[in-house]
Amino acid sequence: MTENNQHHEAAGEPGARAQAANENAAAGQADAPQAGPDDAPHPAVVIEKLNAENVELKDRVLRTLAEMENVRRRAEREVADAKVYGVTGFARDMLGFADNLRRAIESVPADAREADGPLRSLLEGLELTERDFISRLARYGVKKLEPQGQKFDPNLHEALFEVPDPSVPANTVVQVVEAGYSIGERCLRPAKVGVARGGPKAAQPSGENGQPTS
Repeated sequence: MTENNQHHEAAGEPGARAQAANENAAAGQADAPQAGPDDAPHPAVVIEKLNAENVELKDRVLRTLAEMENVRRRAEREVADAKVYGVTGFARDMLGFADNLRRAIESVPADAREADGPLRSLLEGLELTERDFISRLARYGVKKLEPQGQKFDPNLHEALFEVPDPSVPANTVVQVVEAGYSIGERCLRPAKVGVARGGPKAAQPSGENGQPTS
């Protein structure tokens, strides 16, 4: 009888333990805070958060678009510069040919220019060739500078000497030794010139009230 009772008690222990564990788990779930309607985010908070995210995304999009626009403009500028200045090296080499034509024309004596004959025909042919060559250079943006009588510009001219001449404003180009050329908005080769010295200063452009601009 005693052995049977001990056997029943031993067999009932696991069941009792499982039941106790289930009761403890149920009690824990009962004690845990339950999520209710009051714990949900307030709609105003959600809207504010969404607006902030929207502003951030909009800023990113605008920055990306601005960067793409800058890249596009840079690419267009590089392509345009390549079209205009891509022949710079070749054009600079061709200036020697233009110089030689000009020297050949200037080497003809003045009396031979007026007399009829083969020398005059040769001179006319040289002048025609020079004009045609200059016009062909102009097709590629290369233009001959005409500094005679203009104010000296260090960006376009190279002063070799000064000429005393009080009849013209100081720093006026009075003699061109070697022609200069530009390509696009850049100086391809500065003109070698002589400038006047001793004359009055060049007049300053006037402002709206007639006062010289600084």
